[in-house]
Amino acid sequence: MALDVAVLQDKVSQELASIASLEDLKRVRTSVLGRKGLLAQALDQFKSLSPEEKRTVGREINQLKNGTEERLNQLEAGYLEEEKRRRERQSAVDITLPGKKPLTGRVHPITATFREIDRIFSSLGFAVAEGPDIETDYYNFEALNIPKDHPARDMQDTFYVAPGVVLRTHTSPVQIHVMEKQLPPVRVIAPGAVYRNDQDISHTPMFHQVEGLMVDRNVRFSDLKGILTVFVHEMFGADVPVRFRPSYFPFTEPSAEVDIGCVICKGSGCRVCKGTGWLEILGSGMVHPQVFRIVGYDPEEISGFAFGMGVERIAMIRYGIDDIKQFYNNDLRFLSQF
Repeated sequence: MALDVAVLQDKVSQELASIASLEDLKRVRTSVLGRKGLLAQALDQFKSLSPEEKRTVGREINQLKNGTEERLNQLEAGYLEEEKRRRERQSAVDITLPGKKPLTGRVHPITATFREIDRIFSSLGFAVAEGPDIETDYYNFEALNIPKDHPARDMQDTFYVAPGVVLRTHTSPVQIHVMEKQLPPVRVIAPGAVYRNDQDISHTPMFHQVEGLMVDRNVRFSDLKGILTVFVHEMFGADVPVRFRPSYFPFTEPSAEVDIGCVICKGSGCRVCKGTGWLEILGSGMVHPQVFRIVGYDPEEISGFAFGMGVERIAMIRYGIDDIKQFYNNDLRFLSQF
Protein backbone atom coordinates (compact mmCIF):
# COMPACT_ATOMS: atom_id res chain seq x y z
CA MET A 1 0.00 0.00 0.00
CA ALA A 2 1.50 3.33 -1.11
CA LEU A 3 -0.07 5.31 1.78
CA ASP A 4 1.21 4.23 5.21
CA VAL A 5 -1.17 5.68 7.83
CA ALA A 6 1.14 4.58 10.69
CA VAL A 7 3.96 6.74 9.32
CA LEU A 8 1.52 9.65 8.94
CA GLN A 9 0.42 9.23 12.56
CA ASP A 10 4.04 9.31 13.72
CA LYS A 11 4.67 12.57 11.82
CA VAL A 12 1.52 14.13 13.27
CA SER A 13 2.52 12.97 16.77
CA GLN A 14 5.96 14.57 16.34
CA GLU A 15 4.37 17.83 15.25
CA LEU A 16 2.02 17.79 18.25
CA ALA A 17 4.92 17.04 20.58
CA SER A 18 6.80 20.13 19.31
CA ILE A 19 4.09 22.51 20.57
CA ALA A 20 5.33 24.64 23.47
CA SER A 21 3.38 27.87 22.93
CA LEU A 22 0.35 29.36 21.25
CA GLU A 23 2.56 30.41 18.35
CA ASP A 24 3.79 26.80 17.94
CA LEU A 25 0.19 25.62 17.97
CA LYS A 26 -0.73 27.95 15.14
CA ARG A 27 2.24 26.68 13.15
CA VAL A 28 1.34 22.98 13.71
CA ARG A 29 -2.31 23.57 12.84
CA THR A 30 -1.15 24.87 9.47
CA SER A 31 1.52 22.16 8.93
CA VAL A 32 -0.90 19.30 9.74
CA LEU A 33 -4.40 20.52 8.83
CA GLY A 34 -3.60 23.27 6.35
CA ARG A 35 -4.28 23.15 2.61
CA LYS A 36 -0.73 21.98 2.02
CA GLY A 37 -0.31 20.12 5.33
CA LEU A 38 0.39 16.46 6.07
CA LEU A 39 -3.24 15.35 5.83
CA ALA A 40 -3.77 17.21 2.57
CA GLN A 41 -0.71 15.48 1.11
CA ALA A 42 -2.08 12.09 2.26
CA LEU A 43 -5.37 12.76 0.50
CA ASP A 44 -3.49 13.35 -2.73
CA GLN A 45 -2.11 9.78 -2.46
CA PHE A 46 -5.57 8.51 -1.43
CA LYS A 47 -6.82 8.88 -5.01
CA SER A 48 -4.55 6.07 -6.28
CA LEU A 49 -5.83 3.47 -3.78
CA SER A 50 -8.22 0.62 -4.58
CA PRO A 51 -11.82 0.87 -3.40
CA GLU A 52 -11.14 -1.56 -0.52
CA GLU A 53 -8.05 0.40 0.59
CA LYS A 54 -9.92 3.69 0.35
CA ARG A 55 -12.54 2.50 2.83
CA THR A 56 -9.93 1.39 5.36
CA VAL A 57 -7.45 4.22 4.90
CA GLY A 58 -10.17 6.87 4.64
CA ARG A 59 -11.60 5.81 8.00
CA GLU A 60 -8.13 5.95 9.63
CA ILE A 61 -7.29 9.35 8.12
CA ASN A 62 -10.63 10.80 9.34
CA GLN A 63 -9.96 9.43 12.82
CA LEU A 64 -6.46 10.95 12.73
CA LYS A 65 -7.81 14.31 11.53
CA ASN A 66 -10.57 14.43 14.15
CA GLY A 67 -8.18 13.40 16.90
CA THR A 68 -5.62 16.00 15.82
CA GLU A 69 -8.24 18.80 15.72
CA GLU A 70 -9.52 17.83 19.16
CA ARG A 71 -6.00 17.80 20.58
CA LEU A 72 -5.16 21.18 19.03
CA ASN A 73 -8.38 22.68 20.37
CA GLN A 74 -7.61 21.38 23.85
CA LEU A 75 -4.09 22.82 23.74
CA GLU A 76 -5.36 26.14 22.40
CA ALA A 77 -7.95 26.41 25.17
CA GLY A 78 -5.25 25.70 27.72
CA TYR A 79 -2.88 28.33 26.35
CA LEU A 80 -5.66 30.93 26.13
CA GLU A 81 -6.70 30.26 29.72
CA GLU A 82 -3.08 30.55 30.87
CA GLU A 83 -2.73 33.86 29.00
CA LYS A 84 -5.94 35.12 30.59
CA ARG A 85 -4.69 34.25 34.09
CA ARG A 86 -1.36 35.93 33.35
CA ARG A 87 -3.07 39.14 32.31
CA GLU A 88 -5.31 39.03 35.36
CA ARG A 89 -2.28 38.67 37.59
CA GLN A 90 -0.64 41.66 35.91
CA SER A 91 -3.73 43.84 36.27
CA ALA A 92 -4.70 42.68 39.73
CA VAL A 93 -4.47 45.14 42.62
CA ASP A 94 -1.95 44.12 45.23
CA ILE A 95 -3.64 45.26 48.44
CA THR A 96 -0.35 44.92 50.32
CA LEU A 97 1.24 47.73 48.27
CA PRO A 98 1.02 51.32 49.56
CA GLY A 99 -1.53 53.47 47.73
CA LYS A 100 -0.54 55.99 45.11
CA LYS A 101 -1.39 59.49 46.22
CA PRO A 102 -2.61 61.53 43.24
CA LEU A 103 -1.09 64.96 42.65
CA THR A 104 -3.53 67.69 43.58
CA GLY A 105 -3.45 71.28 42.45
CA ARG A 106 -2.80 74.25 44.71
CA VAL A 107 -4.02 77.81 44.53
CA HIS A 108 -1.20 79.91 43.05
CA PRO A 109 0.14 82.47 45.57
CA ILE A 110 -0.71 85.30 43.16
CA THR A 111 -4.31 84.06 42.92
CA ALA A 112 -4.47 83.62 46.69
CA THR A 113 -3.23 87.20 47.19
CA PHE A 114 -5.75 88.52 44.66
CA ARG A 115 -8.54 86.75 46.54
CA GLU A 116 -7.43 88.12 49.90
CA ILE A 117 -7.19 91.69 48.56
CA ASP A 118 -10.64 91.32 47.02
CA ARG A 119 -12.04 89.94 50.29
CA ILE A 120 -10.70 92.84 52.32
CA PHE A 121 -11.91 95.62 50.04
CA SER A 122 -15.24 93.91 49.41
CA SER A 123 -15.80 93.96 53.16
CA LEU A 124 -15.18 97.75 53.00
CA GLY A 125 -17.85 98.22 50.33
CA PHE A 126 -15.70 98.22 47.18
CA ALA A 127 -16.98 96.58 43.98
CA VAL A 128 -14.69 94.92 41.42
CA ALA A 129 -14.27 96.56 37.99
CA GLU A 130 -12.33 95.20 35.03
CA GLY A 131 -11.01 96.64 31.79
CA PRO A 132 -9.07 95.61 28.65
CA ASP A 133 -5.39 94.73 28.71
CA ILE A 134 -4.89 96.71 25.48
CA GLU A 135 -5.64 100.40 25.89
CA THR A 136 -5.44 103.56 23.86
CA ASP A 137 -2.84 106.15 24.77
CA TYR A 138 -5.69 108.38 25.88
CA TYR A 139 -6.99 106.07 28.60
CA ASN A 140 -3.56 104.83 29.70
CA PHE A 141 -1.94 108.26 29.91
CA GLU A 142 -3.76 111.41 28.80
CA ALA A 143 -6.99 110.91 30.76
CA LEU A 144 -4.84 110.33 33.84
CA ASN A 145 -3.23 113.75 33.51
CA ILE A 146 -0.13 112.40 31.74
CA PRO A 147 -0.08 114.25 28.40
CA LYS A 148 2.39 113.52 25.62
CA ASP A 149 5.99 114.46 26.48
CA HIS A 150 5.15 114.49 30.20
CA PRO A 151 8.21 113.34 32.20
CA ALA A 152 6.05 110.86 34.13
CA ARG A 153 5.85 108.67 31.03
CA ASP A 154 9.53 107.86 31.51
CA MET A 155 8.53 106.03 34.71
CA GLN A 156 6.59 103.45 32.67
CA ASP A 157 8.54 101.93 29.75
CA THR A 158 5.69 100.95 27.51
CA PHE A 159 4.90 98.20 24.99
CA TYR A 160 3.24 99.85 21.99
CA VAL A 161 1.24 97.46 19.78
CA ALA A 162 0.25 100.16 17.28
CA PRO A 163 0.46 103.95 17.09
CA GLY A 164 -1.53 105.25 20.04
CA VAL A 165 -2.31 101.73 21.31
CA VAL A 166 -0.45 100.17 24.25
CA LEU A 167 -0.43 97.22 26.59
CA ARG A 168 -1.69 98.96 29.70
CA THR A 169 1.06 99.92 32.13
CA HIS A 170 -1.31 100.04 35.11
CA THR A 171 -4.97 99.31 35.84
CA SER A 172 -5.70 103.02 36.41
CA PRO A 173 -7.45 103.27 33.00
CA VAL A 174 -10.25 101.17 34.51
CA GLN A 175 -10.94 104.09 36.86
CA ILE A 176 -11.46 106.37 33.86
CA HIS A 177 -13.82 103.90 32.19
CA VAL A 178 -15.85 103.60 35.41
CA MET A 179 -16.12 107.34 36.00
CA GLU A 180 -17.15 107.96 32.37
CA LYS A 181 -20.09 105.55 32.82
CA GLN A 182 -21.07 106.20 36.45
CA LEU A 183 -21.86 109.26 38.49
CA PRO A 184 -20.60 109.49 42.08
CA PRO A 185 -20.58 107.82 44.49
CA VAL A 186 -17.93 105.43 43.12
CA ARG A 187 -16.13 102.80 45.15
CA VAL A 188 -14.26 100.18 43.08
CA ILE A 189 -11.06 98.18 42.89
CA ALA A 190 -9.54 97.24 39.53
CA PRO A 191 -7.45 94.04 39.55
CA GLY A 192 -5.60 92.72 36.51
CA ALA A 193 -2.40 92.15 34.54
CA VAL A 194 -0.22 95.08 33.45
CA TYR A 195 2.84 95.30 31.21
CA ARG A 196 6.09 97.25 31.35
CA ASN A 197 9.45 96.83 29.65
CA ASP A 198 11.22 96.09 32.91
CA GLN A 199 12.88 92.96 34.30
CA ASP A 200 14.99 92.21 37.41
CA ILE A 201 14.58 90.28 40.68
CA SER A 202 11.59 92.44 41.64
CA HIS A 203 10.14 93.26 38.19
CA THR A 204 8.86 91.27 35.22
CA PRO A 205 7.49 92.48 31.84
CA MET A 206 4.04 91.26 32.93
CA PHE A 207 2.81 91.56 36.50
CA HIS A 208 -0.43 92.28 38.36
CA GLN A 209 -1.92 95.29 40.08
CA VAL A 210 -4.96 96.16 42.11
CA GLU A 211 -5.95 99.80 42.00
CA GLY A 212 -8.73 101.39 43.97
CA LEU A 213 -10.93 104.45 43.62
CA MET A 214 -13.37 106.13 45.95
CA VAL A 215 -15.27 109.25 44.85
CA ASP A 216 -18.09 111.05 46.65
CA ARG A 217 -18.85 114.30 48.38
CA ASN A 218 -16.47 115.26 51.20
CA VAL A 219 -14.03 112.37 50.76
CA ARG A 220 -10.90 113.34 52.69
CA PHE A 221 -7.30 112.21 52.99
CA SER A 222 -8.15 110.86 56.43
CA ASP A 223 -10.60 108.47 54.74
CA LEU A 224 -7.76 107.26 52.53
CA LYS A 225 -5.51 106.72 55.53
CA GLY A 226 -8.21 104.89 57.45
CA ILE A 227 -9.12 102.47 54.67
CA LEU A 228 -5.53 101.67 53.72
CA THR A 229 -4.58 101.17 57.37
CA VAL A 230 -7.42 98.67 57.72
CA PHE A 231 -6.19 96.93 54.58
CA VAL A 232 -2.61 96.66 55.89
CA HIS A 233 -3.72 95.28 59.25
CA GLU A 234 -6.04 92.74 57.60
CA MET A 235 -3.35 91.62 55.16
CA PHE A 236 -0.24 91.61 57.37
CA GLY A 237 -1.48 91.69 60.97
CA ALA A 238 -2.88 94.19 63.44
CA ASP A 239 0.53 94.87 64.99
CA VAL A 240 2.23 95.96 61.72
CA PRO A 241 3.00 99.71 61.76
CA VAL A 242 1.92 101.89 58.81
CA ARG A 243 3.31 105.19 57.60
CA PHE A 244 2.36 107.58 54.78
CA ARG A 245 5.27 109.27 53.02
CA PRO A 246 4.88 112.23 50.62
CA SER A 247 5.36 111.28 46.97
CA TYR A 248 4.34 112.29 43.44
CA PHE A 249 1.87 110.81 40.97
CA PRO A 250 0.50 112.86 38.05
CA PHE A 251 -3.09 111.74 38.64
CA THR A 252 -3.25 112.40 42.41
CA GLU A 253 -2.54 115.50 44.51
CA PRO A 254 -1.47 115.29 47.28
CA SER A 255 0.17 111.88 46.86
CA ALA A 256 1.72 109.44 49.31
CA GLU A 257 3.63 106.19 49.36
CA VAL A 258 2.40 103.72 51.96
CA ASP A 259 5.05 101.80 53.91
CA ILE A 260 4.70 99.06 56.48
CA GLY A 261 7.11 97.99 59.17
CA CYS A 262 9.36 95.25 57.78
CA VAL A 263 7.70 91.91 58.49
CA ILE A 264 11.09 90.15 58.25
CA CYS A 265 13.17 92.05 60.81
CA LYS A 266 10.27 93.71 62.69
CA GLY A 267 11.78 97.14 62.05
CA SER A 268 15.35 96.47 63.23
CA GLY A 269 16.78 96.63 59.69
CA CYS A 270 17.70 93.81 57.29
CA ARG A 271 18.66 93.10 53.66
CA VAL A 272 15.01 92.99 52.55
CA CYS A 273 14.19 96.47 53.84
CA LYS A 274 17.69 97.77 53.05
CA GLY A 275 18.28 98.54 56.72
CA THR A 276 15.44 101.06 56.97
CA GLY A 277 12.97 98.90 58.88
CA TRP A 278 10.23 99.82 56.35
CA LEU A 279 8.81 98.22 53.18
CA GLU A 280 6.99 100.19 50.49
CA ILE A 281 3.79 98.43 49.45
CA LEU A 282 1.60 100.86 47.50
CA GLY A 283 1.05 104.38 46.20
CA SER A 284 -1.97 106.56 46.89
CA GLY A 285 -3.35 110.07 46.88
CA MET A 286 -6.32 112.34 46.38
CA VAL A 287 -7.60 112.27 42.79
CA HIS A 288 -6.23 115.24 40.82
CA PRO A 289 -8.93 117.80 39.92
CA GLN A 290 -7.85 117.66 36.26
CA VAL A 291 -8.72 113.92 36.14
CA PHE A 292 -12.22 114.79 37.40
CA ARG A 293 -12.59 117.47 34.72
CA ILE A 294 -11.54 115.03 31.99
CA VAL A 295 -14.29 112.54 32.93
CA GLY A 296 -16.92 115.25 33.42
CA TYR A 297 -16.97 115.42 37.24
CA ASP A 298 -17.02 118.79 39.01
CA PRO A 299 -13.98 118.95 41.35
CA GLU A 300 -15.72 121.73 43.29
CA GLU A 301 -18.55 119.38 44.21
CA ILE A 302 -16.87 116.00 44.73
CA SER A 303 -13.53 114.61 45.87
CA GLY A 304 -11.94 111.22 46.04
CA PHE A 305 -8.84 109.16 46.48
CA ALA A 306 -7.06 106.47 44.49
CA PHE A 307 -4.44 103.87 45.33
CA GLY A 308 -2.54 101.14 43.56
CA MET A 309 -0.46 98.15 44.60
CA GLY A 310 1.58 95.43 42.90
CA VAL A 311 0.10 92.04 43.75
CA GLU A 312 3.47 90.31 43.37
CA ARG A 313 4.97 92.81 45.82
CA ILE A 314 2.27 92.04 48.38
CA ALA A 315 2.69 88.29 47.85
CA MET A 316 6.51 88.47 48.15
CA ILE A 317 6.21 90.25 51.49
CA ARG A 318 3.36 88.04 52.67
CA TYR A 319 5.12 84.75 51.88
CA GLY A 320 8.78 85.81 52.29
CA ILE A 321 9.71 85.32 48.59
CA ASP A 322 12.89 87.06 47.42
CA ASP A 323 12.63 86.68 43.61
CA ILE A 324 9.54 87.59 41.59
CA LYS A 325 10.45 85.08 38.85
CA GLN A 326 9.61 82.23 41.23
CA PHE A 327 5.94 82.97 40.59
CA TYR A 328 6.27 82.14 36.89
CA ASN A 329 8.76 79.24 36.73
CA ASN A 330 5.99 76.62 37.14
CA ASP A 331 8.18 74.73 39.62
CA LEU A 332 5.95 72.38 41.64
CA ARG A 333 8.52 72.30 44.44
CA PHE A 334 7.95 76.03 44.90
CA LEU A 335 4.20 76.13 44.28
CA SER A 336 3.45 73.17 46.58
CA GLN A 337 4.62 75.23 49.58
CA PHE A 338 1.53 77.43 49.47
